[in-house]
Amino acid sequence: MKLSFIILVLAATSVAVVQGSKFWDDFYVNFGDGKVQYPGYDTGSSIALGLDNTTGSGFQSKYPYLYGNLSMQLKLVGGNSAGTVTSYYMASDRTQYPKWCELDFEFLGNTSGEPYILQTNVFSEGVGNREQRIYLWFDPTADYHQYGILWNQDLILFLVDSRVIRVFHNAADLGIPYLDYQPMYIYSSIWNGESWATCGGGVKTDWSLQPFLASYTNFNVWNACEMRDYTQSSSHACFEKLYSSSYGQAPNLALTQSQIDDLRWIKYNYVIYDYCTDLKRFNWTAPPECARNWP
Repeated sequence: MKLSFIILVLAATSVAVVQGSKFWDDFYVNFGDGKVQYPGYDTGSSIALGLDNTTGSGFQSKYPYLYGNLSMQLKLVGGNSAGTVTSYYMASDRTQYPKWCELDFEFLGNTSGEPYILQTNVFSEGVGNREQRIYLWFDPTADYHQYGILWNQDLILFLVDSRVIRVFHNAADLGIPYLDYQPMYIYSSIWNGESWATCGGGVKTDWSLQPFLASYTNFNVWNACEMRDYTQSSSHACFEKLYSSSYGQAPNLALTQSQIDDLRWIKYNYVIYDYCTDLKRFNWTAPPECARNWP
């Protein structure tokens, strides 16, 4: 009897570890709460953000993070999602930092049968204009896929299902401010981008299909440094954690050969826009960090 009880306790503990944290442990809905759903039997393990012709919806983390390896899983709007934009991004507080920092995943909706476009961007001290767009190599509406950011003192990796799709290196030596002191909140949202999102705004949203739903689950923030205030001691604690955690040590300080292979595979098969090759936009001179963007 005792042995059976111990086995049951251990099994329950194992299940709890696998299930992980609930949405509201680390996040809260910040707009459009009437459009948000909590599907499934395990309430709070996933969230569905809704968009209709009155409003979208979104959520954000309770606290910002300074460095880490963060991710969540998304299942995007299925069918005809033209004009919709589903986002997952990190951004610093503009009231604290008018020249803010930001790391973006934006999923641009499409007409049925067309591949989803993923746009990423990097803002450093208020300067963005670093868009890259790729086609995804799978159907992101059929199941959940993991999207993540690994952020340390030397580089920032954008990851899809653990595959590197983009790298932003520390280029402070080239005069490009690095994202090394502003803690950033995590945000997710779905909103109406029909003025630009699909075919440059040429294809509008079919509102007869509303509501449009994007689902999120497996919110991973445990391997990062949460900052509960903007004191020097909190920043110092995050730098200490950086240098003692896996995300701030080798092999994560440089691209591995596997990651180099991933980036080359993405570049030659799925990139449809890269700001670095849009020379007309920058008076025919590529921004200095472009020399390091692709291996």
